[in-house]
Amino acid sequence: MARTFTIACVQNCAEADVDRNISVCRDLALDALAKGAALVALPEYFSGVRLEGGRFHPVAFPEKKHPVLVAFTELACDRRSWLLLGSLGVTSEDGRIFNRSYLLGPDGAVAAKYDKIHLFDVDLSADYSVRESATIAPGAQAVVARTPLISIGMSVCYDLRFAQLYRALALAGAEVLAVPAAFTKRTGEAHWHVLNRARAIETGSYVVAPCQYGTLPGGGQCFGHSLIVDPWGRVLADGGEAAGVILAEIDPAKVTEARNSIPALKHDRPFAAPSLA
Repeated sequence: MARTFTIACVQNCAEADVDRNISVCRDLALDALAKGAALVALPEYFSGVRLEGGRFHPVAFPEKKHPVLVAFTELACDRRSWLLLGSLGVTSEDGRIFNRSYLLGPDGAVAAKYDKIHLFDVDLSADYSVRESATIAPGAQAVVARTPLISIGMSVCYDLRFAQLYRALALAGAEVLAVPAAFTKRTGEAHWHVLNRARAIETGSYVVAPCQYGTLPGGGQCFGHSLIVDPWGRVLADGGEAAGVILAEIDPAKVTEARNSIPALKHDRPFAAPSLA
């Protein structure tokens, strides 16, 4: 049986200065590792993003030259630790930008990567609209990363509202669902805790959700409250609304226990799609 281990979430508020963001998040990750974390997860766009006219402009570089990826690859290798880089802006050869999450192994290699599938195109009010798809290209492939610690289903922020993705990840073997985010304060106050707990309960999985807090360049407000939720839906740790780290013990046996108690993942039945009335 797999052994228990400690997982951590880093919570930051990214500034306009990329090097400053790298330094702050590196120090927070080191703090989490010093406290015994075997895996440290960072938020979506933790190295920087600017909102302008409802459009997202992340710090973005080609993957092979990305300074944030280089810095944290060195950290993972130096500390022989697992790091989940919530997401980085990554430019492709055709000029598109992907919102890409990376899992780095203790050898510094990229163990898995995932491009955010669901893009945040919403009208929160008559005078506040956001169009992530105006600057970001969607991914199309769900990803489960299998590690010696546990299997991790990868996602990013707005994906949280699409329960079918998480069911697919759990059915593919994910025991931890990673939800790095820069969730807006308005929607976070209403939905963040409920949705993260629901994804854990529905699938009998741990949910690890590092989230930015505070005001981003351009005026976007992030909710914070990074969460670690157990497979029964209990909140094990909540980051509040300040910079720092949260930690919790992960016990893979709890996943088996929850899924045996309520084996909903085995109870899917075919049904006809509803017809229009």
